[in-house]
Amino acid sequence: MTAAPPPRTGSATALDTQVIVVGAGPVGLLLAGELALRGIQVTLLERRHGPATASRASTLHARTMEVLDSRGLLADLGRPPCEVRGHFGGIPLDLTLPGPYPGQWKVEQTKTEAVLEEWALGLGADLTCGHTLHAVHERGSHVEASATSRHGTPLTLRADYLVACDGQDSTVRRLIGADFPGTPAARELLRADVAGLDIPGRRFQRLPGGFAVAARNPAGITRVMVHEFGARPAERAGEPHYDEVAAAWKRVTGEDITGGRPLWVNRFDDENRCLTRYRHGRVLFAGDAAHRQMPIGGQALNLGLQDAYNLGWKLAAALDTTAPAGLLDSYDSERAAVGAAVLGNIRAQALLLLGGPEVEPLRTVLAELIAHEEVRTRLAAMISGLDIRYDVGGPEHPLRGARLPHTDLRTGATRCTTADLLRSGRGLLLAVGGPPPSLDAALADRIDTVTAQVAAGSPLEAAGAVLVRPDGYVAWAGAADGAGLTEAAERWFGSL
Repeated sequence: MTAAPPPRTGSATALDTQVIVVGAGPVGLLLAGELALRGIQVTLLERRHGPATASRASTLHARTMEVLDSRGLLADLGRPPCEVRGHFGGIPLDLTLPGPYPGQWKVEQTKTEAVLEEWALGLGADLTCGHTLHAVHERGSHVEASATSRHGTPLTLRADYLVACDGQDSTVRRLIGADFPGTPAARELLRADVAGLDIPGRRFQRLPGGFAVAARNPAGITRVMVHEFGARPAERAGEPHYDEVAAAWKRVTGEDITGGRPLWVNRFDDENRCLTRYRHGRVLFAGDAAHRQMPIGGQALNLGLQDAYNLGWKLAAALDTTAPAGLLDSYDSERAAVGAAVLGNIRAQALLLLGGPEVEPLRTVLAELIAHEEVRTRLAAMISGLDIRYDVGGPEHPLRGARLPHTDLRTGATRCTTADLLRSGRGLLLAVGGPPPSLDAALADRIDTVTAQVAAGSPLEAAGAVLVRPDGYVAWAGAADGAGLTEAAERWFGSL
């Protein structure tokens, strides 16, 4: 990570900005980039002294890949491997769905963070490392955060808004006393990345005494995960020791892995909680700071990244005074509903994955149901984030409230995709095959207007025209006469 930037004011202990983002993990970095893309001054406050070295999450799903594509970031990820075979509670599930990125894309979190950090800082975001937050106060028209550097130097940051992206043990959440209801942990999974192991690969193997996973990556590092049926989460200070992992592995699988060299040891449990509100005045929450769940199938990271993508443009509009009434509050209503749905499917999966012999009949029934295409596609869309549909108002339409389908386009002599049209981070009025409906010229600085041709069979072929929010969701769809377009534009982009 870069060193702390010089203060914007003359004081060595005051740094003024428009938005403070607490936590420079993937969620905080994506949010910072979204804000900086729109010219917002943003300062990331991070407790770590340097980049993360442990790669906790390594799965990006289809919707997240579309998000990164819309910002031109996929090339920076290199050529990550993709596995279309996923699972629901350990039961195999084909994740193939229409779209360019079906499946699970294996990208180490350290790589995701590096790409997002370079992007956000390149757009002008500031990053202040090695500071521990100890107070957050809303002061009427602004919010104030107090932190201390690793050398004991106090730092006060004043901003219009503060967004907590500081993980499941959020300091901000604790400091402001945000209500965080849910269910406590009843089961835990131990995991470790280990060098020098030569053991059979296992994919969600259920044995008489528990559950085990072993997967070796191209670098020769084996990730092991183990759960003993019926075992309660252990009371310990900090992360488990590798000896604890090895002992549990021995009891469940009969194999001795004590000869391996642990590179990282971790545990997670099935605690399941969600904030009552994602917005508390000038303090907002995103990612694991807003919801705590088992990271089954990589859903936790993807859920958090999509929180940031939903919030960024709305918070920027609130800061540049173009936001219509209620826009920022729609972040809470939209993402809280998505979070509750994801936490619900994760609770179901945790039961299927970590439950003992008593869940076998249920697993058998679900495996039979997944063989039916309608069930498979419903669960695959749920896991991949492709089933999200927001209430954007207006009459029903197949596209309204859903994400803009990824489609190849031709604009004049230029070929592009719908993702390319979202790169500006502004709204989009896309007319398909004909002139666009009339839109007030004063909205031109908020909405790009594009006329394009689409290939036969595209979901957009019969659309006529669509108005798309900066986060890629369709706010209006209709005929060339533009009936209802003005109302939709004013609802999401502000009146003139």
